[in-house]
Amino acid sequence: MRVEDQLQIEQLETRLLEFDANKTKLPGIATAAARDSLKRQIIDSIHRVEYVRRIGDRAIDPRRANPDDELFDPIKAAWLHLAKSDLDEACWLVFLSTHFGFHHRAKWALTRAVYGALGSGESWTWKRVSQNPGLFRDWFRDNAEHLKGMPFGNHRKYESLRWEARENLADTVASYIAWVGPNRGHDLLFQQALADSAGDPKGAFEALYLSMNVRRFGRTARFDYLTMLGKLSLANIDPPHPYFGNATGPIDGANLLFGGSRKAELGRAYLSDQVVELGNALGLNMQIMEDSLCNWQKSPNIYRPFRG
Repeated sequence: MRVEDQLQIEQLETRLLEFDANKTKLPGIATAAARDSLKRQIIDSIHRVEYVRRIGDRAIDPRRANPDDELFDPIKAAWLHLAKSDLDEACWLVFLSTHFGFHHRAKWALTRAVYGALGSGESWTWKRVSQNPGLFRDWFRDNAEHLKGMPFGNHRKYESLRWEARENLADTVASYIAWVGPNRGHDLLFQQALADSAGDPKGAFEALYLSMNVRRFGRTARFDYLTMLGKLSLANIDPPHPYFGNATGPIDGANLLFGGSRKAELGRAYLSDQVVELGNALGLNMQIMEDSLCNWQKSPNIYRPFRG
């Protein structure tokens, strides 16, 4: 373990015990083993956030932005487009990568296939797709069978590539274009949310989250998309609370932590407030809190890393 991680774990131990003693009881981590498991999940979550934020600190191979190349990586490509001041393309790639997700075996294959139009030489860039959503719909209708069988990531495992699906890929893309506004672009969308929130990044996050009426984008997808925008510095936004919604993993973790059982049923509003309080005490943002609670509850007494 890195020296800085060990120091952070010691700090987390102190702050967790202080919170338990002086603020709200944390029966889920009454034992040293449970505290150790939670602390290490927090460290893992911090590393995941830091990794994305630091991608742009290193030289990125231009091939990462080419969907015809096996090295294609939409997140690194987003950094490359941001460096060229192409915010729209960077955000579009974040959207696609969120919708399709990262698969532990296939990696970014599905994002690459759709963005690169199956190697046709005419990629579905933001400019092309936003100006021609009907053309993209036709392309998807004609190529859905070629995409069939390509896996989504873990958070998107219930999605479908069937053309006949009630809300198919073309519907998702069209609704995203409508949300952004093809003639407005991402920058104006984000700036308006920030202005309407008096310059508060947390208020801007809330406004964007509530307005994001994109097909097949529920709590997890919206949260993942917007937090990735923040990590990549594409938008000045920060989640003000954990956005539990209908989630099971993070709410089970919060019930376990504050109630001593996944089935404690303490109420989502109460748990949300408590997670915000604890996050503030630990100096952690809500993405790290949500992610670490979700992973911790899978193995609360024995630390197990989760990469899905």
